[in-house]
Amino acid sequence: MRLAKWFTIPFVIAIFGCVSYTEESTPQAAPAAGEKKEEPKVAAGETKKVPVGKNVTLEIQGEKRSVRINAEVCLREGILEQLLTRKRTKEHEAILAAEIDARDVHLALTLAGAEPGKVVQFRPKLAAPTGTTVKIFLEYESKGQTMRVPAQQWVRNIKSKKDFHSDWVFAGSVLIPNPEGKDKKPFYGANDGDVITICNFESACIDVPFLNTKDNADLEFEAHTERIPALKTPVSVILEPVLEKKKQ
Repeated sequence: MRLAKWFTIPFVIAIFGCVSYTEESTPQAAPAAGEKKEEPKVAAGETKKVPVGKNVTLEIQGEKRSVRINAEVCLREGILEQLLTRKRTKEHEAILAAEIDARDVHLALTLAGAEPGKVVQFRPKLAAPTGTTVKIFLEYESKGQTMRVPAQQWVRNIKSKKDFHSDWVFAGSVLIPNPEGKDKKPFYGANDGDVITICNFESACIDVPFLNTKDNADLEFEAHTERIPALKTPVSVILEPVLEKKKQ
């Protein structure tokens, strides 16, 4: 079962109702004769932060929207299948882990304007994941400075040793029927750990836009140990959807 828009309009209104825009306009006196009129100065945009769930925040700056996830380093060496997993699930194959409900990540991305596509298809024939492209950045503190790097720099190809070569896509995961009955809330597949993946998973919330199954030995990736800070280091995972420009 695919996950469609699973939040209601009142809920969206409630969330954005938390955001207060405090721009004030004061009438300006007319300039005296011969006086040069100063052009109005645009103040730097303030970032509005809207909590969507535990450790998941929607950030709004003008027309730009992004999603911030509070995570920590859980692995620095080894073969990878995930970039970010949910705590107590797949930390043995992911660089980062976060105490989150993956549904909140999904919701925050939709509020940021991203649209879920389709997860990887294995039958009747292989098809790569689709969805809005998502750029991912990682922020952490090092020697008193805030470092911000593209997520690709922490992942490299095992054979070529080159950085990971792709952005990600908002595949959207799947809803799994609750065995306790149709009236019970279905399970969100990515909560099993497949939050931001490197290998294709049918339950991935965010996946790579190409076929990279666990059986494809040519596309194996590993942690770039030298670039990853110490275990337990807090890291902000920043998701920036790449939105199509609206036609005029």
